Amino acid sequence: MKRLMLMLAFLMAFSSLWAAERGYVEVPEGKLYYEISGEGEPLIFVHGHSLDRRMWREQVAFFEKHYRVIVYDARGYGKSSKQREDLLFTHCDDLVRLMDALRIEKAHMVGLSMGGFIAGDMLAMHPERLLSVVLAEGMIRSTPSINEPMTVEERARKQASIDAVKAKGMKTYKKEWFESLMKGGSKAERMRKPLWQQIRKWDGWQAVNHEVHCYYAREAMEVLKKRKPEVPTLFLSGRRPTGKLRDPHPAMMDYLKNSRHEYIDDSGHMCNMEQPEIFNQVVYDFLVENQRKRE
Repeated sequence: MKRLMLMLAFLMAFSSLWAAERGYVEVPEGKLYYEISGEGEPLIFVHGHSLDRRMWREQVAFFEKHYRVIVYDARGYGKSSKQREDLLFTHCDDLVRLMDALRIEKAHMVGLSMGGFIAGDMLAMHPERLLSVVLAEGMIRSTPSINEPMTVEERARKQASIDAVKAKGMKTYKKEWFESLMKGGSKAERMRKPLWQQIRKWDGWQAVNHEVHCYYAREAMEVLKKRKPEVPTLFLSGRRPTGKLRDPHPAMMDYLKNSRHEYIDDSGHMCNMEQPEIFNQVVYDFLVENQRKRE
């Protein structure tokens, strides 16, 4: 009986981590895995490079009480289809197809690092699909667009990087990358186990292959300058006790009428995992503030 009671307590404690709905959405020559929980306005979380939907566990547990929360694995990560050197696509277009398949006309969006690149592309190319955006430790990339072919020089630089990774070995490369993400504030150790679980599972494909230009990137920036969307936008950056701070006024803000920047104190790059309570409250306050404005 005691063992049964402990099992029931465990199941209740972690029930919020079980999605009410999960499945796959078809995208050109592949599929994306997604999970949905909660009810209300759609809120999509977009994960970072080398990670997957699991990086948002503490956000799902908090926000599913207020919103219809969607997490998914981008192409090339987690349970979604692998990338290929010969397959042209953008993560932004994949995300639009995910929204279409789930019949989501508009959504709030939160992206961190690579997820911020994707959400930044969405903000420029599809602002009509967004209720609000949070760009944490990421924004529109300044790299070539999908519509710009890879140059000889770019391919040579990438090949040199590939050779370096292969020389040291994938295991060592992953460990070095992991430790770079662990450089944060006083609570960084709390994320050591879940962060490593994701990086260990990541196959490292992007590090040892010529990845296509899978962002609109600087093309998106030019579109943003012309459109000047009014989508409420919050830029978030970790602020470590020591180290260089991110620019409190990213260039994107000059073309976003309704935007601001805030810091998450005592935190590094992975601010949502390192300081989840603060991160959740800042994002929640931002969402509620803009909901009131819409009403």
